[in-house]
Amino acid sequence: QGLYSNVVCPGLVMTNMTYRILPVFLWKLLMPIMWLVSGSTAVFVKAPLERFASSVWLFKQKPEYLDSLVKYHSCTSGLGKCYVEPRKMDVDEDTAEKFYQKLLELEEQ
Repeated sequence: QGLYSNVVCPGLVMTNMTYRILPVFLWKLLMPIMWLVSGSTAVFVKAPLERFASSVWLFKQKPEYLDSLVKYHSCTSGLGKCYVEPRKMDVDEDTAEKFYQKLLELEEQ
């Protein structure tokens, strides 16, 4: 019916909302380690606005050309360049199709 669904993962953003997950003293111990790791992995991003990279990228794509079994991740290189990385989800396609058909049946009811 012209509806498309995709999955986006914004990753981890260090904001003041993150501090509510653990006690403050623990964050003070973890922050230096997290900043060191952020230079060598694409999971962490320093600027919260960079987290929207995958959402904006996805919005600009033609949905019929996207793979619905892929999760699109916002990533950042060690030099701070934002990019989107598609990663195949561990989804059983037969189960997904059965679930979709069941949703269509429920919609008719």
